[in-house]
Amino acid sequence: MRKPCNWRAPFVARTDLNASGNYLKKGFSLSALTQAVMLSGMMALGAASAHAADVAEESVQPAIKSDLAAHTLLVDAAVAGDRLVAVGSRGHIVYSDDQGKTWTQANVPVRQLLTAVYFADDKNGWAVGHDSLILHTSDAGANWEMQYRDPELDQPIDPEGPSLLERPLMDVWFKNANTGFAIGAYGTFLRTDDGGKTWEDRSYDIDNPDGFHYNAITAVKGAGLMLAGEMGTLYRSPDFGDTWETLTDLPYDGSWFGASGTGSDNVVLVWGLRGNMFRSTDFGDTWEQVELLTPNNGPLEATLLGGGLSGDGKLVVVGAGGVVLSSTDGGNSFDVMTRPDRIALASAKALGDGELLLVGQHGVATMPASALKAH
Repeated sequence: MRKPCNWRAPFVARTDLNASGNYLKKGFSLSALTQAVMLSGMMALGAASAHAADVAEESVQPAIKSDLAAHTLLVDAAVAGDRLVAVGSRGHIVYSDDQGKTWTQANVPVRQLLTAVYFADDKNGWAVGHDSLILHTSDAGANWEMQYRDPELDQPIDPEGPSLLERPLMDVWFKNANTGFAIGAYGTFLRTDDGGKTWEDRSYDIDNPDGFHYNAITAVKGAGLMLAGEMGTLYRSPDFGDTWETLTDLPYDGSWFGASGTGSDNVVLVWGLRGNMFRSTDFGDTWEQVELLTPNNGPLEATLLGGGLSGDGKLVVVGAGGVVLSSTDGGNSFDVMTRPDRIALASAKALGDGELLLVGQHGVATMPASALKAH
């Protein structure tokens, strides 16, 4: 176990990578999504460290309304009843009531990058992002309020002291409308049991002495929760978040950027750098690599970012260079294609009408699922 960290620390650049794209030494890194997006050549989402004096001058400001909000960088999407909701840069949140044909910008109280969104039911949803921000909606994503942000931002600043390390939250998951978790950089693990009215730092619940970043949290049917992070770290919780076990027999040592249940008991997928995807049928006791071949039958080498399981049992995973993967057999095999535009994709959802909702560098787009097999 470890105690919560003091997040004010000197800036240390982490630059050394080995041939597999893994870090050779531990130090500071950009948020996981930024890391992967930079690998794809998409864009840098900004420095992940700010001088304390600059942070002190920042204030919370509402997102600027823009007709282009649905066409700028979006990072994650979720389904809220019959509504689609997507989140991304500059605090932009957009929603659609016609399966992605048209989009409306939501009222959002912040301008920071938002990295993930999750709905516990048709109305109640949460979005997380930089500055450890947590936002909540009770009207299916039309209006949002801030529930939490990094408490260090509100502390007195010592101008001669160390800088404030940014702690972006990278994912969020709720068991129901009351109990949920938000995870992110430097081993940040937050919990609420009152629908987000209060959030408790429970980072010490997980054995992570090096403060590795957490990038994804997912439910595994019949088993519990799986937590995936950098340097190949994986954790599981058979009691859905009350206690956590560190997995030691790891399939690879690169960063994981995504994880998903498959709809089958005990079966979970994790994915990350250079087309690495692994599948476990026993909740992480053992792993097998999922073979991903391009249409030319060469191994897929694109970094995989986001995606997951949809209501109809389809798995969709996307990543750098416009790669799109789709599975209808619980992740045993995937159809693989690369979109002609090669635009980096951050996440995806399979829609009920046979369409795929894609979010990424150029905002939201839809494509027919049949295009995967045709390609």
